[in-house]
Amino acid sequence: MSTGGGGSNRKESPAEPFKRALASTVRAIAGDSEIEVAYSAGKPALSGKAVQLPEPSRVPTPREIAVARGWADSLALTAACHDEKLHRKLAPQAGPAREVFESIEQARVESLGSNRMPGMADNITAKIDDHYSHGRFMDVTAHEEAPLEEALALIVREKLTGKPPPPTAQALVDVWKPIVEERAGDSFNKMHEWADDQVKFGRVVQDLLRLLELTEEMSEGDQNDEDEAGEDSEDQGEQSQEAGDDQSEGQERANEEQMAQGEDGEFEEVSDSADSDDFEMEADGEDPADSDEPWRPNQSVLDNPEAFGYAVYNKTFDEEISAEELSTPEELERLRTFLDKELRSLSSVVSRLANKLQRRLLAQQNRAWDFDIEEGVLDAARLTRIIIDPMFPLTFKRERDTDFRDTVVTLVLDNSGSMRGRPIMVAACCADILARTLERCGVKVEILGFTTRAWKGGQSREAWLAAGKPAGPGRLNDLRHIVYKSADAPWRRAKRNLALMMREGLLKENIDGEALAWAHQRILARPEQRRILMMISDGAPVDDSTLSVNSGSYLEMHLRQVIQEIENKSPVELLAIGIGHDVTRYYQRAVTITDPSELAGAMTDQLVDMFEENGQPATRGRRGRAA
Repeated sequence: MSTGGGGSNRKESPAEPFKRALASTVRAIAGDSEIEVAYSAGKPALSGKAVQLPEPSRVPTPREIAVARGWADSLALTAACHDEKLHRKLAPQAGPAREVFESIEQARVESLGSNRMPGMADNITAKIDDHYSHGRFMDVTAHEEAPLEEALALIVREKLTGKPPPPTAQALVDVWKPIVEERAGDSFNKMHEWADDQVKFGRVVQDLLRLLELTEEMSEGDQNDEDEAGEDSEDQGEQSQEAGDDQSEGQERANEEQMAQGEDGEFEEVSDSADSDDFEMEADGEDPADSDEPWRPNQSVLDNPEAFGYAVYNKTFDEEISAEELSTPEELERLRTFLDKELRSLSSVVSRLANKLQRRLLAQQNRAWDFDIEEGVLDAARLTRIIIDPMFPLTFKRERDTDFRDTVVTLVLDNSGSMRGRPIMVAACCADILARTLERCGVKVEILGFTTRAWKGGQSREAWLAAGKPAGPGRLNDLRHIVYKSADAPWRRAKRNLALMMREGLLKENIDGEALAWAHQRILARPEQRRILMMISDGAPVDDSTLSVNSGSYLEMHLRQVIQEIENKSPVELLAIGIGHDVTRYYQRAVTITDPSELAGAMTDQLVDMFEENGQPATRGRRGRAA
């Protein structure tokens, strides 16, 4: 705070006290002072000891404050009352059953706090009301229009806490409730009894899934896993009780701080408020070695995504197309002229970074030769010896091996509508300059883009509607994968294609998982020894058509599976850059930038680090001829 008179003029943002109070609440409820709380425009999430909450908007309403508190309470309860190791042992494999299991487990965790503290119950209710405020489920009447996992989460919440579903989701519950209660009414009665015990509650949910015919009878291995989980149930139950005792004191103290801040002053703008989606447990981010689920080593999500719970309704209308086919030469020339003008304003900064990359690469490619040897390439510089003395033997030379391997780099650019404007312009400029730089260094570059052919579905959705809206359609839009520059095409022949990104109407929605799998398939077919794949995106995968008929984490879960497969089992080196979006929770090697102008530096630094990892450091004072 600034003081009067000659004191400092620096002022603390009015949002900061509220954010500090919210962070204190999270640590108090979780009973863990080491938890790190961050605020961003991304999806609220818990990963290890890191909690990400929505950034407060400029002038938040009481409802917005309650939603932020609801997310804080929900994630803190998860940290306190949910054991991820037990969850992996109890949960089914990927698919609809897994989604239902996780949504019910989240309802259990939130009910523990709601039943103990009325203030926390109000906060979580506000979060749930906000999630269903879109009204998409207000008029549903058919099962295929009503996601089962969301309906069951609301039904379980009502059974455990007595809280009715939001009015905007009542129809969603009404569609499934008669069937669910008819088949599994006894299971719901047991849930209330075992809500404090994650293992016993999980077994009740397993019974529920079998009664609803979402899973088969347990195998012997599954039963053994449950026996192992049962050994930890007593300790887990004690931890939950201790955490609940800490929650009461911590929540009351933190709520007093929040209420005081909520009545004082105005909030300044920090960023746009985040979209509130259902919390999705991030088990996919766990080390595969720690998981007790069968990995199915003969299958890959890259080759058979259906086996991992990801379906595509219709691939007929998908397209992989070169940039030339999407425009006329005249339009590309006009767009290239516009891009060149923008390049002039960026060229000084980007070119300086590109030159840095070029120097590092050429330093690794210094060539050296061995002379006066008996085999190799004829040394033309010494042919004069034969003229002077015809009896003098021919001499040969041989180039020494270099540690710099033959390399190809693929740049995958997000062409979604949220990239419109400056982000896509900067991405196109950076791709253009890096392609030229790497080409001069003998590194081949492929530049790809991904989007969809239509907003909110296309011909795929029309076909689905014509077929009577069958349940579980999976991805429900038409993909458009664009090849701006193939690896073998020189930059001078492909430079006009990059300007296509400036075209109005091209950028639509983004399905990152399939785009990443497509780019990986292309680079994997390359003959180069080293393959580097760089993903540049500004957000999580979003396609309204697909997410409206599947779970809210449907596309994100598939993206995580693809990333895990590439990072752990592929020779391709994967890295990512997020523009205004934290991609470090998806990729092991990633960096997030807040402003598009930082993209050139991020791309250059990432590539420099990547090349220097396995290359020899530059030798000072040594002169050589570059390859």
